[in-house]
Amino acid sequence: MASSTDSPSQVNRAAGLGVLLAACVSALVVNANTSAVTILLPAISQDLGASIDTLQWAVTGYMLVGAAVIVTSGALGDVFGRRRIFLGGLVLFVLSCALIALSSAAGGVIAGRMIQGAAGSTILACGMSLLSVDSAGTGQMRAITLWGAASAIGAAAGPLIGGVLVGSTGWQGLFWIDAAIAAACVPLTYFTVKESRDPDRPREIDLLGTVLVAVALVPLVLALSKSGTWGWISVPTIACLVVAVLGGFGFVLAERRAKAPLVDLALLRNRVLVGSTCAILLVAGVINALMYLLSLYFQDPAGFGMTALEAGLATLPAAAAMIAITPLITPVAVKIGPRYAVAIGFGLSAAGCAALVFVGPSWSYGAFVLPLIVLSIGLGLANGPASSASTSAVDADQVGQASGISNMARYVGGSLAVAAAATVSTAVSDGRTAAGEPAADALAAGLAGAALLLALMSAGGVALVLLLRRHRAEPVTSVHLAAAAAATSHTIPTRPLGGAR
Repeated sequence: MASSTDSPSQVNRAAGLGVLLAACVSALVVNANTSAVTILLPAISQDLGASIDTLQWAVTGYMLVGAAVIVTSGALGDVFGRRRIFLGGLVLFVLSCALIALSSAAGGVIAGRMIQGAAGSTILACGMSLLSVDSAGTGQMRAITLWGAASAIGAAAGPLIGGVLVGSTGWQGLFWIDAAIAAACVPLTYFTVKESRDPDRPREIDLLGTVLVAVALVPLVLALSKSGTWGWISVPTIACLVVAVLGGFGFVLAERRAKAPLVDLALLRNRVLVGSTCAILLVAGVINALMYLLSLYFQDPAGFGMTALEAGLATLPAAAAMIAITPLITPVAVKIGPRYAVAIGFGLSAAGCAALVFVGPSWSYGAFVLPLIVLSIGLGLANGPASSASTSAVDADQVGQASGISNMARYVGGSLAVAAAATVSTAVSDGRTAAGEPAADALAAGLAGAALLLALMSAGGVALVLLLRRHRAEPVTSVHLAAAAAATSHTIPTRPLGGAR
């Protein structure tokens, strides 16, 4: 934070054009790429002869690596130079795009996406840091507002862009174009962005904590993904769950002993932070799982048999509803209180998901629109105040840590929910098919089963009202609107951070 002796020019300093362009363009590309991939899965499956169940790891693997790396990459930037690590993220993103586009088997796509998870989380974490240290005061909030808007636009436009490119360039086109844009950001960053570090931060990097995040999450996602095939009480499933639990315990022990822990466990005594983080995890889980399921259902010949472009257009009501509700989220939260906004949001999400429990083969696309709009409004209403609360409920010097925790939770929620929902959908569909039901009936039953799981998750979010009862919303500013819009992909701070170093 700026001291009382700082001049007005130091207190309010706008970000340079170069760093603003590099950070915002790269954030847009990363978020568009992330949200577009589920639309591409049927095309990739057909081209490579890989099953959708296998290619699910292109989605969950990305999120798993992102969860493990997003906090570590920020720490690496603080110690070794934010511009240097940001450039490394860009180069890694370019290479991962090329690996995916050139892949002739599912393994290459999945490996490329896991590398991309590391690259994307690094770009987002360090891009935000570069903006924060290159600006201050109102100038910093203006830069972060633009960054949040770019992230939101990318996340909303991704499915449509992916659909357009599948029909015009093939699924590989998305990755080649993203690689070209990310590559263009490299010289822009190198020649226009100043290097910065945090000299006060311990130089130790919590690599053990990073590894243990993966040790806890990977076997858990594997158990969720394969339990339908292995059985919940089978030896492989139980072994994966045991490893996940041990990894979780190991992570807690490692964080207690680390000089610069990945997660400051003391922050978890903050009930508002815990409640908002749980809300973020649930929102990310529900929206990612739902978009995954609907992208596949809409394109399945037993469903609507849509093209990738049509499926991308079909998901627009959800994105449009989240964007439309953005200007109202913070004013509503201020008026009724964040905890009630979160509770009402999850209630709407539960109602929308519950409506999809009754999906049948006779449903037209129009029957999906109202539930999609309702649950998207609900998720937006829950996510905006939760994302804001996660950074405003802690001291100024803890905002970075709180943001890292909530962003890690976003990746964790997405990976776990996609794996669980896909497993439920597949298990129900396979069971109905084995019983002799038509493919359309079995597919709809699978979606209905997964929707029930998502409805229960949303209903559980209503209980978070108990943890958020002491938090009051901040006055509405433009950065709050950007934070609410970007909240589905990243948590951004709603008050100025420390100055440049």
